[in-house]
Amino acid sequence: MSHSRIYKMIFASVYPLYVQKAQKKGRTQAEVDQIICWLTGFNAIGLQQQIERKTDFETFFAEAKLHPNAHKITGVICGYRVEAIDDTLVQKVRYLDKLIDELAKGKAMEKILRA
Repeated sequence: MSHSRIYKMIFASVYPLYVQKAQKKGRTQAEVDQIICWLTGFNAIGLQQQIERKTDFETFFAEAKLHPNAHKITGVICGYRVEAIDDTLVQKVRYLDKLIDELAKGKAMEKILRA
């Protein structure tokens, strides 16, 4: 997927896929929301507003306040090491992908949130 395509992807169209992935593995939408809010600094209302406004990922992360521990998110997602991605927006999207992947794999929430 090209980077420009990621910039224009609508967060609200990807969000249900995150929830679906987690629920297939016995996790909850509330846990997905907790992860997204931790990473982005949005509260529940702010997250819902992003979904309702149908913001693209570029706007979504421009309005977010990335968690200070986000740099601790490491590993491979979609064949790329998240810590080695040069494009900052793509890296933020992959951070989120990685966290949701960890949730679906049964990792404890404390570890996912780098507590």
